[in-house]
Amino acid sequence: MRRGFILGLIVAAGVGLATVAAQQQQPPLGNIEKLANNLYMIPGQGGNSAVFVAGNGVVLVDTKLANNGPGLLERIKSVTDRPVTMIINTHTHGDHTGSNMAFPASVEIVTHENTKANMEKMPVYQEAANKVGMPDRTFKDRLTLLSGNDSIDLYHFGPAHTNGDAFVVFRNLRVMHAGDAFANAAQPFADVANGGSALQYGDTIGKAAAGITGVDRVITGHNVVRPWADFVTFGEYNRLMAQHARASMKAGKPAEQAMKEFAPGEKFKDYPAVAAGRGGPGGNFTIMYQELSR
Repeated sequence: MRRGFILGLIVAAGVGLATVAAQQQQPPLGNIEKLANNLYMIPGQGGNSAVFVAGNGVVLVDTKLANNGPGLLERIKSVTDRPVTMIINTHTHGDHTGSNMAFPASVEIVTHENTKANMEKMPVYQEAANKVGMPDRTFKDRLTLLSGNDSIDLYHFGPAHTNGDAFVVFRNLRVMHAGDAFANAAQPFADVANGGSALQYGDTIGKAAAGITGVDRVITGHNVVRPWADFVTFGEYNRLMAQHARASMKAGKPAEQAMKEFAPGEKFKDYPAVAAGRGGPGGNFTIMYQELSR
């Protein structure tokens, strides 16, 4: 229990440092890119932002790092004169929620209930002037926003990147925004300080892959738009990591050795080699070992 507490503090500190680094290293705000009728993406300066032009206004998914509000509005105005009426945050991290407060209080902000709880712990949202950026509406498992051709379905299937990951499905366009639950095709980051789980990651993605239908393309958290099949494969990859962690720990191997011996197979040949980093010398295997020891 003590080791888990210390790991949580280490990861929490790492998240704070990562946020500072992100502000310094993120690529500039990109141009707005059309993905489908009335659906656009804006990359750079944090997570990919989706822009959905609905009948009564614009729905913006994720607002990037702080101070990107004017840039987002400039790009949105290049494709529509409709105002932003709703923001959806896929999770709590500052590179996805950082510019929430740049929008007026009339803009409804929607998140998973755990994301709201996580945002309440963020120092920036404890400042009275920034309360405008906090969620107005939350959901637990599923929520449908708007109606008809504008319908947006929100889903939550359990802990992965955080304990509040929301999958945002633009139903009639067959596109989903996965946030950092699927940031890219590589070893993901399980933020245990915000309820994430490296051990449950693959199962959560698998539940999403089984429970969400009618999607062809996925807007990733920080990478290119990928086909649905890549999202399914990503879940398989993380389930294999968890299986390998369980077997390695049972065999008495340290997390660092488990990481070095992880060989998921030819299907995942394009995934970069698992390496140490967030979570400690054993990468996500360190986190999985800690979870298995609880």
